[in-house]
Amino acid sequence: MELKLKDRSLDLNEPKIMGILNVTPDSFSDGGHFQGLEQALSHAKEMLEAGASIIDIGGESTRPGSKEITVDEELERVIPVVEKISQTLNPIISIDTSSPEVIKEAVKVGAHIWNDIRSLSRPHALETALELNIPVCLMHMQGKPQTMQVNPHYSDVEAEVMDFLEQKTALLVDKGFDPRHILWDVGFGFGKSTDDNYRLLAHLEKFTAKGYPFVAALSRKKMIYAATGEEKASDRVIGSVTAALVCAQKGAQILRVHDVLETKKALQVLKLIKDHN
Repeated sequence: MELKLKDRSLDLNEPKIMGILNVTPDSFSDGGHFQGLEQALSHAKEMLEAGASIIDIGGESTRPGSKEITVDEELERVIPVVEKISQTLNPIISIDTSSPEVIKEAVKVGAHIWNDIRSLSRPHALETALELNIPVCLMHMQGKPQTMQVNPHYSDVEAEVMDFLEQKTALLVDKGFDPRHILWDVGFGFGKSTDDNYRLLAHLEKFTAKGYPFVAALSRKKMIYAATGEEKASDRVIGSVTAALVCAQKGAQILRVHDVLETKKALQVLKLIKDHN
């Protein structure tokens, strides 16, 4: 499998790492760490050297209970960082945003992928995706970040998430969007209980089998705490890497992580195991 980008392509026959770069003051794990331009550039360089194939840049915290920010605030946080990283390091850049205005400006200065937790639901987002014609990651979320973890409920979480992703995909394709540019993300932790998250993880192969490049994003999340008991998000490295490796074994092509080097080493072990099958 290959993901076509505007000036290159990404081979997805082996799992690739998407390194998280939050340029926010309030993200749940690393808020405030990389707000400065030089700090952001340094961290992106570190992740690329450690084995990341994609840098995912986000300017809006979407942790449970987070507050929405204005488009102008998000632009001010994101665009200078994208431009600096693109010009200096020239990596594949993903933008974690739901704002059409942000992704448009980000593409102008070097971004390649639109990672939208709200799945093109904001005004003009669908039209913008069609206009830009870049890969878009569709993610399932029940509710919105401010309230999504207040008693989330499903009759059948697997079926409901699958139905959502399939309907969103069909809508895009019907409008003329290239299906080869669609990625899927089940949205671990976005309006889901611990049981919901682990049920989705246990049966992830149902989603990866659908043929769309799959992004697994559960790094340091509360579902890891539920298993390992670490209150501090930055302590959840081992659990996060373990879960990422399970996702890779179940067919996920892109692992969105904070801990790039540790995940890369785990994938190297998995590769040797597969090579000897």
